[in-house]
Amino acid sequence: MSKQAVLYRMVTDEHICPFGLRSKDLLEREGYEVEDNHLTTRQQTDEFKQQHNVETTPQTFIDDKRVGGYDDLRDFFGKGEAGQTGTTYTPVIAIFSVSAVAALAMALGGEVFSLHTLMLFIGFAMILLAVQKLQDLHSFTNMFITYDLLAMRHLRYAYVYPFVEAYAGIGMVAGFSAWLVAPFSLFIGVVGAMSVFKAVYIDKRELKCACVGGDSNVPLGFVSLSENLFMIVGAILMMILA
Repeated sequence: MSKQAVLYRMVTDEHICPFGLRSKDLLEREGYEVEDNHLTTRQQTDEFKQQHNVETTPQTFIDDKRVGGYDDLRDFFGKGEAGQTGTTYTPVIAIFSVSAVAALAMALGGEVFSLHTLMLFIGFAMILLAVQKLQDLHSFTNMFITYDLLAMRHLRYAYVYPFVEAYAGIGMVAGFSAWLVAPFSLFIGVVGAMSVFKAVYIDKRELKCACVGGDSNVPLGFVSLSENLFMIVGAILMMILA
């Protein structure tokens, strides 16, 4: 006999509840046949909440017992919390991984493992990191000015930083003249490395890194320091390969 579940979720012309879709998908993956009930108006949704004395939808019922919303359903199946919670290195790992693959793809047909490939990797990483910051400059600067030594004194530097990072990354990938790019990469890399080292290893401050934007849960530390070291290495490589 198949397992049965009853799901109530909001599906209107204006809004389809994403957690309702996630609940349905989770139930089906766990082998349940789902009686999928749509709450198609705000009035219908409010009446359902009042009837069952709940504050949110979706709501799942199994064996005539209310399990609850999507997070409750995950707990019911022992899945733990959904999404990213707490500090995580996932955004940085994603950026560095894509940058490495892109650099290797650009190097196909030539010498794959070379200084040029390394410089492409650094360039792509800088571009992607800059895009993360530029999505919300205000949030980025709010986080950045709490530990960057130059931005603490001159707040406008925080607004300029991601543009310089993007320019340096593009210059590395495009093969601009080393003297047009390397000084910028070297400058922001050295200032950044000094700032992170002081904040983390001297002052022992526990901060979030602004390297992937202002909403980051990436802890300030070795990975953050690596971003700045890559900029320094990239600048040196440009001058070596010039």
